[in-house]
Formats: sequence, C-alpha cells, structure tokens
Amino acid sequence: MIKSAKFIGAFPKTDDCPQTDLPEFAFIGRSNVGKSSLINLITGMRELAKVSQTPGKTQTINLFLIDESWHLVDLPGYGYAKVSKTTREVFSKMIKFYITNRLQLLTLFVLIDSSISPQKNDLDFIEWLGEMKIPFAIIFTKTDKGRGLEVQKNIKQFKVKLLEKWTALPPLMQTSAEKHRGGKDVMKFIKEALQQVIEEDEA
Repeated sequence: MIKSAKFIGAFPKTDDCPQTDLPEFAFIGRSNVGKSSLINLITGMRELAKVSQTPGKTQTINLFLIDESWHLVDLPGYGYAKVSKTTREVFSKMIKFYITNRLQLLTLFVLIDSSISPQKNDLDFIEWLGEMKIPFAIIFTKTDKGRGLEVQKNIKQFKVKLLEKWTALPPLMQTSAEKHRGGKDVMKFIKEALQQVIEEDEA
C-alpha cells in the first residue's frame, strides 16, 4: 500500500527532469486509454493524476514521488490526439528520448484499451520497445467496458498478434479503474522490481 504520493512537476523534456538515482516506473498508452484513472487507482488517491475527457491532455513528462523512494512517471499518450501533426511529432521525440535515455527507468507500463480490438499503433510501439530492448509490461485497461466475453476476446487477439513476432509474452495485467480491479497486481509487480534492485545493490 502506498503511504505517500507527491506531484514533483511537469517537464517538457527529459533533460529537465530531476537528476536522481530513484527508480522510475513510467506509464504510457494511446490517448484516452485511461492512464490517469489507473494511476489514481494504484496510488489510492482519486485526484493525483488529472482525469480528462479530452484525448491528448497529458503533454509533459509528469513525475510523482511515491513513498519518498521511487518515481511514478506519467508520459504523454501516443496515437490519436486533438493536437497538430507537428505537436504529435514533438511528443513522439520526447517520449522516445525519455524511454531510451532515462537510465533509472525500471519498467515501462504500456496501457492497452481492452474494450477495442488490437490497434496497429499499439503493436508497432511494442515492437519498437523490443527492438530497443526496453523492459516493459502490458496493462489491459477498461476491462469493465462492454461485455466480458468481448473484452477477453480482444485480449486474446492481442496476445495472438504479439506472438506473431515475439517468442514469449511480456508480463500482462488486467485492470478496471471503475471496478477498482487490478491495482494491487500492478503494485505487486512494482514492489517485486524494487526488491530486486535492493538485492542487486546488496550483492
């Protein structure tokens, strides 16, 4: 359980972010995937991340200090957003620079909307992560939307699409901010990753 969460700041570039040794866990996904709602779910704080009905609302690298020991990072969404093509390209460069250059990034959580069928830009982004050898996990959001069978069908199709190019699946989790499901699974993953860092430092 998270005891404290504090907003550190919104940074337009990776170089503007605080230079610390604290481990970071970043969250990213297509615009309107439910990223802010998930962040609020796992932290147990309803308004830590601002939830917006407007896709593309997050336009900076937003850092939160969790339990004085690690950073939760809210990255701008990719894909559809009500912004210009030039702005989307700026977002893309910012995101990719952070992902490939932020040494303290332990895991990138890629959020996938389970209420819709597999999307090409999600699959392309995940393929790029593999090429860059970025450690990541997939979180299927909105598992409460629509009919349960349809959601599970979409998740199954996504797995099948991944296995067309991957020999094994990355860590997978399912969440519903509305039903308060899955947040504990995400936190369990984070705590185990943090514990592994501690053990490696002590070795």
